Amino acid sequence: MQNLGIIGVGDLTESIVRGLRRSGLADAIMLSPRNAERAQTLADECACQVLQDNQAVVDRSDIVLLGVRPEDIASVANQVQLKPGQKLISLAAGISLEQLQTAFPLADCVRAMLSCAAKLNRSTVVICPADAASESLLCTLGELVVLQDEDSFELATVAACMNSWFYFLLHDLEQWLSDKGLPADAARALVLSNIKDCVGSAESNPDKSLQSLGRAIASPGTFSAEGLAVLMHQPVSANWGAACEVVLDALLTRTRTPR
Repeated sequence: MQNLGIIGVGDLTESIVRGLRRSGLADAIMLSPRNAERAQTLADECACQVLQDNQAVVDRSDIVLLGVRPEDIASVANQVQLKPGQKLISLAAGISLEQLQTAFPLADCVRAMLSCAAKLNRSTVVICPADAASESLLCTLGELVVLQDEDSFELATVAACMNSWFYFLLHDLEQWLSDKGLPADAARALVLSNIKDCVGSAESNPDKSLQSLGRAIASPGTFSAEGLAVLMHQPVSANWGAACEVVLDALLTRTRTPR
């Protein structure tokens, strides 16, 4: 049994706790008192304990999950002292292992990235570097991806940002169907179901590129091909690529800036 401590109770860490309990984790979970009402509600609903301060969470935990905003890490580092070799899993985007190690010199630091789908045990779970304890703790929350280098982790962070962008794309498609007269619930169901179809097909054909799967559907003479011709004529993909470049540049700037 390994006690888990949560510093920073927010949307993501709450989702992680709920997913862990949903998957059957019975180990003790300690919560920091910041955001007190939310922490207490989570404690009541998920058999956790709210402690008096961050240091108490550290003292009672084998693994500490750091869920505060990047700009708040320095403040937390001034409040706590981890035990030598104590595992610290950071969820802070753009904060490198070197920066974490500087802030928490005694800790064994690991970076992780998840989404709020963790509460449904359907999140992408990215860990860097490989770490048996972190992988064992978080693997039940979804699809585990382990990366050895931080350059790859930053690219994975860009991929995680795509998660939010997809919602806007799906909304636009849903809205078009609704504007044409389709009931809103049917429009939503159709868009989401078609996305699931794509994902299912891609997962069952790992040897085929995503582009080839698309072209197999949008073959010459089909209605799909007519629509694809319009999409290919306009620089939609260039906009997506530009958004990715902006996010990656921001991440690399942050991780290479001393803190």
